[in-house]
Amino acid sequence: MADLSIGALIGILILLLCLSAFFSSTETALMSLNRYRLRHLVKKGHRTAILTERLLQRPDRLIGIILIGNNVVNVGATMLTTVIGFRLGGELGAAAAGGILILLVLVFAEVTPKTLAALYPEKLALPSSYVYYPLLRVMWPLVWVLNFLTNGLLRLFGVKSSLNLQQLGREELRTIVHDFGGEVSKRHQEMMLGVLDLDSVTVEDIMIPRNEVEGIDLDDDWHEILEQIQTSQHTWLPVFSDDIDQVIGMLHLRKLIRDLSRNTLERDILIKHLQEPYYIPETTPLNQQLMEFQKNHRRIGLVVDEYGDIQGLVTLEDLLEEIVGEFNQTEVNLQDDVFVESAKSFLVQGSAHVRELNKSQNWNLPIDEAKTLNGLILEELENFPKTGDRLSIGNYDLEIVHAKANTIKTVRVIEKLPEPE
Repeated sequence: MADLSIGALIGILILLLCLSAFFSSTETALMSLNRYRLRHLVKKGHRTAILTERLLQRPDRLIGIILIGNNVVNVGATMLTTVIGFRLGGELGAAAAGGILILLVLVFAEVTPKTLAALYPEKLALPSSYVYYPLLRVMWPLVWVLNFLTNGLLRLFGVKSSLNLQQLGREELRTIVHDFGGEVSKRHQEMMLGVLDLDSVTVEDIMIPRNEVEGIDLDDDWHEILEQIQTSQHTWLPVFSDDIDQVIGMLHLRKLIRDLSRNTLERDILIKHLQEPYYIPETTPLNQQLMEFQKNHRRIGLVVDEYGDIQGLVTLEDLLEEIVGEFNQTEVNLQDDVFVESAKSFLVQGSAHVRELNKSQNWNLPIDEAKTLNGLILEELENFPKTGDRLSIGNYDLEIVHAKANTIKTVRVIEKLPEPE
């Protein structure tokens, strides 16, 4: 160094600081890299992503080569700074140069490059693999010795050095979907969240309740049955004798089109077209039921309780609505259930489903037990209310507008105004 000029020494020092900034920034970028995004790029055959993934499979080796390079550069910069300072101002200059170097390293080789790497990890991490991959091969013996010592120490504490991608739970995935709101449309967001919620919702939560199930009673007059078939808005109808619990089979109305057009449809022909009933336990999660529908080639099933009594009916369409949103027919029915009086006041039918009300009105009524607004109020009061009775549930004031025969027909729901802070 004695033969080099001050300008040359300063130039080498600047180069060493740049190398230190490279090691610091790429270390932060590689450790901050989105592993799932990296895996996606690997599947697409991205060469730099493939090299980066190989490096990250053994983070101990990668960190080893980064720290070796960074420490060598920083030690060299310290020695060089001391020489420059001594030449310019003797011992006092050497001491001052050390303080200046600390400032330069913190600003230009640590804080600034690491902040930049944290903001743009992919842009810095992927290209750096072209440097670290061959460097690791060249310095392998030194890295191996360093890793042997550090990994041995880690094993004493029961820590493994290999990198494993953590499994994400449903709540973590929900957070990821929300965080990518700017890159994913709101519609697609809702669909993905609907899929994630399938295992927390049962068929009981979305079924058509027993009292609303439309079916064909074979004990009825044949002319009434024919009129019901011709005017029904449904594709499938349960067929029973006297009572819905006495289901004989499920009828696909399209199978009757030929006989209806020829006026040859009779009771025995109708029975011949029946399909065996498909029963679903009321506690079945929707994700499981979706697979069961696919496995059994079914589109509709009767929901039963633990005693085998029919509680309602669920269709594949009802289940898909939980993912893709409500279809037009359901939206019309919901509009019939809710009448807007003002911005915070609504008249709601007691038979309205609480989950559907929460979705459509952006409410947060409890859905733990009761399925309908009627059931929710009865559960809260633990008694049959009368017209005019009032109660509060969460952030809502409820007034019974009309009650008849132990059934709540109409409820006024008023959203409470938030209390001033």
